[in-house]
Amino acid sequence: MSDYTVVYFNAITRGFSVPSTLADFSIGNLEFTIKWYGVLIATGYLLALIFCTRLAKRAGIDVDALYDAIIWGTVGGVLGARAYYVLFNLDYYLANPSHILKISEGGLAIYGGVIGGVLAAVIVCKIKKLHPLDVLDLAAVGFLIGQGLGRWGNFTNQEAFGYNTSLPWGMKSAKTTEYLIDHQDFMVAHGMTVEPYTGVHPTFLYESLWCLIGFVLLYFMFKNHRKFRGQVALSYGVWYGFERSIVEGLRTDSLYIGSTNIRVSQVLSIALCVVCLVLLVVRFLRYRKNPTEIVAYIPDEEEVPDEQEKTEEA
Repeated sequence: MSDYTVVYFNAITRGFSVPSTLADFSIGNLEFTIKWYGVLIATGYLLALIFCTRLAKRAGIDVDALYDAIIWGTVGGVLGARAYYVLFNLDYYLANPSHILKISEGGLAIYGGVIGGVLAAVIVCKIKKLHPLDVLDLAAVGFLIGQGLGRWGNFTNQEAFGYNTSLPWGMKSAKTTEYLIDHQDFMVAHGMTVEPYTGVHPTFLYESLWCLIGFVLLYFMFKNHRKFRGQVALSYGVWYGFERSIVEGLRTDSLYIGSTNIRVSQVLSIALCVVCLVLLVVRFLRYRKNPTEIVAYIPDEEEVPDEQEKTEEA
C-alpha cells in the first residue's frame, strides 16, 4: 500500500493513515494497481445486486430479465456519468480530446450515471417485457447502498470535500491542502474563500450516512409497504434530492453552469426532490381513490403451506 495520506480531525490531535491503494503487483511485464475506490464501488454494486435479487424474487419479478436490465443499466450508467462530467467541463476536453476516455484520471458524475443507467434499463425493460417502474423501484434501493459505500472511496482518495469547518469531525490532510492551494483561482471565481490548512467538511460522510439510512428505509418500504409501482423510486428522488441539494452547497469541487455560480447538481437535486414529491403525493392520492396498482405480496417459500398440510387442516 504505497499510496496513502495522513488525515487529521479537528477533535483529534493524532493523525490516521488512510491508504488509497489496496495493492500493487505485477504479472510478467504488466503492472497492476488495485485502488480502494474501485473495491468499495464494486462491493456496493455487489450488495445492491444481492438485495435487489432478494426483493425481485419476493415481488415475483423475473430475475433473469432483471439481470439483463442491470447489466445494460450499468453500462449506460458509466457512459452517462462520464458524458455528464465531460459536458460540464467541455472547454478542457475540447482542448484535450484524448483525455475524454481516461476515466482512470477521475471524472464520473452520479447524476449522469443515474440518468444513463435509467435510460438503458428502461429500454431493456421494454424488450424483456418487464415493467419499468418495478425495475426502477428495485434500482432505487440498490442506488442507495451503492452510493453509501462508494462515497467512502472519496475518503480514501481524499476528494469531494467541502468548505472549512470548526466542527469536531472537520478533516484535513496533505491532499486536501494541495487541492485547495491548486484550485484557489477556481474557488475565488465562484465566490468561495477556503483556507487550505484548516479542517473541511467531510461531505462524503454526510452523503454516505444519509444514503445508508435511506437504504434501510426504502428496503423495508419495498419489502413491506409498497402500495404502487414507482413508490420506492419516487421516494428515492425525494430522499436523495433533499440531501444532495444541501450537501452540494458545501462542496468545493462542484460542476457549474458556464461561468455562473449556479451548481448543476444542486439545481438538479432541488428539481428532483420537488418533482418526485409532487408525483409521489399525486400517485398516493390516486391509489387511495382506486387501488388498482397495488403490488401483491409474494410470501417466502417457507411461509406457504404445502397441499398436504392444507388437506390435513381441512
